[in-house]
Amino acid sequence: MVKLGPQGAYLNGRTQRTLRNPIGCVGTGLHTGARVSVSLQPAEADSGIRFVRYDRPGSRPLHARFDEVCDTTMCTTLGEPGGTMIATVEHLMASLAICEIDNLLVEVSGPELPIMDGSAEPFVFLIECAGVVDQGRPRRRIEVLKPVSVSAHGKCARLEPADGFEVDCEIQFDHPLIDSQAIRVSLRADDFKTEIARARTFGFAERVEELWSRGLALGGSLRNAIVVSQDRVLNEEGLRFPDEFVRHKVLDSIGDLYLAGGQLIGRFTGRCAGHTMHNKLLRALFADPTAWQMVDGSSPLEREAPARRRAAGA
Repeated sequence: MVKLGPQGAYLNGRTQRTLRNPIGCVGTGLHTGARVSVSLQPAEADSGIRFVRYDRPGSRPLHARFDEVCDTTMCTTLGEPGGTMIATVEHLMASLAICEIDNLLVEVSGPELPIMDGSAEPFVFLIECAGVVDQGRPRRRIEVLKPVSVSAHGKCARLEPADGFEVDCEIQFDHPLIDSQAIRVSLRADDFKTEIARARTFGFAERVEELWSRGLALGGSLRNAIVVSQDRVLNEEGLRFPDEFVRHKVLDSIGDLYLAGGQLIGRFTGRCAGHTMHNKLLRALFADPTAWQMVDGSSPLEREAPARRRAAGA
């Protein structure tokens, strides 16, 4: 179990921020296997984080919000089934959350963000290269006022009040190299970069053909994922952390929870949870107007949910 912190500037009422300069990269989609480019563009205050498919002229921007999520199979996908979709947004969202980026236009050339090396570290690097600028408007901060939880099939996810943003994750796999792993973190940006951002996504060698048959992991390789066989890690360089598997689950949860539409103030607990449970948890939170409030560091703001219009009925 790892305890990181204190959070300092992460909760000090800092104003909204965006990138100072545009920046982009090219990579491979983990599930589609397609070559894809992504461009991160500065955006005006109060515009939020938006994704747009520039290979589909005229398609509407997709807001980085829980109620825009249309699929959670092996990743988090924004959009509409059968329409414009952008998959695997969670690693970039985690980087934006911890680097405190509130407003951004993400231009993508295809249906999925590039997986890079399977971690969030390349996205953090891009943000640092682009630079960050304050925008003079109070950040959207969403304070959890009472416990909210969801559970199914032995998995559970919970949000409860806390002084800062904390993540408590536990995973269990019937595999000798993973077994049960747990970690509890209170994050600062520097902690995220060194302890969480570098943790890569992972998969099991015996499941590769099954995933391919489902149209998944078509771009997966030892260059962008940890792959484990029955008795060893197949990546030549091994693991970056002894508990890299659960650290990556922390990374995923941070990214998925930033789809709240602002910085959460609360403690997240996940027990064998994944993208589906994370999204159900946010929907449950915003469906209860007594479970949260918007704050600007010290004063309650107007009690409006990010896209509350669909939360209760989703």
